[in-house]
Amino acid sequence: MIPRYSRPEMVAIWSPETKFRIWFEIEAHACDAMADLGVIPRENAEAVWKARDVGFDTARIDEIEAVTKHDVIAFLTHLAEIVGQEEARFVHQGMTSSDLLDTTLNIQLVRASDLLLAGLDRVLAALRARAFEHKDTVRIGRSHGIHAEPTTMGLTFARFYAEMSRNCRRLEAAREEVRTGAISGAVGTFANIDPAVEAHVCARMGLEPEPISTQIIPRDRHAMFFATLGVIASSIENIAVEIRHMQRTEVLEGEEFFSAGQKGSSAMPHKRNPVLTENLTGLARLVRGMVTPALENVALWHERDISHSSVERMIGPDATVTLDFALHRLAGVIEKLVIYPENMLANMNRFRGLVMSQRVLLALTQAGITREDAYRLVQRNAMKVWEEGKDFKCELLADPEVRAALSAEAIEAKFDLDYHTKHIDTIFARVFGDG
Repeated sequence: MIPRYSRPEMVAIWSPETKFRIWFEIEAHACDAMADLGVIPRENAEAVWKARDVGFDTARIDEIEAVTKHDVIAFLTHLAEIVGQEEARFVHQGMTSSDLLDTTLNIQLVRASDLLLAGLDRVLAALRARAFEHKDTVRIGRSHGIHAEPTTMGLTFARFYAEMSRNCRRLEAAREEVRTGAISGAVGTFANIDPAVEAHVCARMGLEPEPISTQIIPRDRHAMFFATLGVIASSIENIAVEIRHMQRTEVLEGEEFFSAGQKGSSAMPHKRNPVLTENLTGLARLVRGMVTPALENVALWHERDISHSSVERMIGPDATVTLDFALHRLAGVIEKLVIYPENMLANMNRFRGLVMSQRVLLALTQAGITREDAYRLVQRNAMKVWEEGKDFKCELLADPEVRAALSAEAIEAKFDLDYHTKHIDTIFARVFGDG
């Protein structure tokens, strides 16, 4: 997590100040609940809230931790310094460190999810706008990097929109998966704290009580969360790779916006490189790299160990901050992407009608020729285009075997471009709805 690839809104969620504020709120709400149950005096619970407007000295907490070697104890010691030793006597009563740490982590992940969902919304809005803008902008579809059949730029944006819509649903589910809290004490039995305290704290912090915690919240929840971030990162790269391909000099069907004064190369002044989408490919690799450690965190010793802790202290901030930045960078690329319809058309016609081969193949089979023979006839004329630069339609018209089955008018009809775009409205209705 470095400033170059960070947005302050997401970074703030993971700041020490935010973490300590959440820790404080959990402890204060727990005291309120225990006071309601008559476990601790009401005046002690109310005294804890005196720290609400004071703020916490992170440097002081670090100083205490240097001695205690325990971050939660350091915080609790500092809290007692603020509200008074006697007043803070019942803070953390019956709780264990994981109650604080796990509940806080999930609160941070939920808040991070909200920012990520906002980023996805921006990406979706950009994709939708560009899809309708270029709904009928014809381009060549490619398989294996080779010209296949005509499609449209609008359909390209639409399929990415559909993919990102699925990612929204995945992230919403992942957000719900980690929206649990645990205030259940050592080994999760509630022996020293009433379950009502957990219910109260979770309600105040926007969480659901974890049905069964073993001193820690089960890490399969977090594994799903980070796996979902990995899928979203892969979708970002999917779009980025398509744009990078479009910007290749010999393709140039689209390119990243190149601003005034921007430089593409320190050595070659003519360069306009797809640096933003190349960056997105790299960032996607980083996010995916954090999925495996999250999966490995699921298997822990007995009721708990802390082998997961160091992992989560890193991947929690790094994965969410990186993905948040990547989503907004992607949205900006799509919003400003420069499209070249004339180059799309030129690329499609580069091989002189070759992309209509399937239509001719089907017409020959419908005219009574076996599929094997039809394929042979079409391919031998297609190879002349590949190898000799011939015109596909002219070669078909000059082939006696083809002409024996198809008239010149029938062959001509197979080169109608509108044939390939006739169902675009149907596809758009499926993706975007009839509205």
